[in-house]
Amino acid sequence: MTEETQQAGLIVFEGVDGAGKGVQSRALEQRMRKAGLNVLLTREPGGSESAELIRQLIVEGEVDRWDDISELLLIYAARRSHLRETILPALANGTWVISDRFADSSRAFQGIAGGLGLPLVEQIHQLVVGDFVPAMTLIIDLDPALSLQRAEARGGKEDRFEQKGLEYQNKVRKGFLQLAAASPETHVVIDGSGTIETVESSICEALEQRLGLKL
Repeated sequence: MTEETQQAGLIVFEGVDGAGKGVQSRALEQRMRKAGLNVLLTREPGGSESAELIRQLIVEGEVDRWDDISELLLIYAARRSHLRETILPALANGTWVISDRFADSSRAFQGIAGGLGLPLVEQIHQLVVGDFVPAMTLIIDLDPALSLQRAEARGGKEDRFEQKGLEYQNKVRKGFLQLAAASPETHVVIDGSGTIETVESSICEALEQRLGLKL
């Protein structure tokens, strides 16, 4: 690896609910540790003590608990805490950070699927996050009809967004693909329909090609 590729950065997993982000982010964490890299696995909403408290408000409860703008503001309150208390300190210490979701989720869920529009989301994003960007965003692409089946089988109380239904999740998927197409230098779309091992292999190949990480 070159000196440039050795510098720690944020690697983000995105996709519709049930696409396999959790499984693949944990697998990547293990691979990076075996490769001798310092790495921290985190998630959004959440990732810090105060952000985890906000997470419960966002992902649990009835669908109409919040409207889109309320969701967006809550998520960015959690994101600011996550960034300041977890992500930036880790990167400053030379630790790679893997996050299950980051800002593209707000763009896809509230901005595109929710109908707030990307300009509004970007306005809030600049106020809260500024110019910080992930080193790489991996979008695990999967048919929402299948991903919702996976999410339902997983169970648990964190199903508020899944309750929004297939049409909403289809909009979310299109939103992520739109974002990836707009930023091909930082985004890679991974086919999530294969086996866990096949998806993992595709992710490692992308990381080696883009960041020089040999895992």
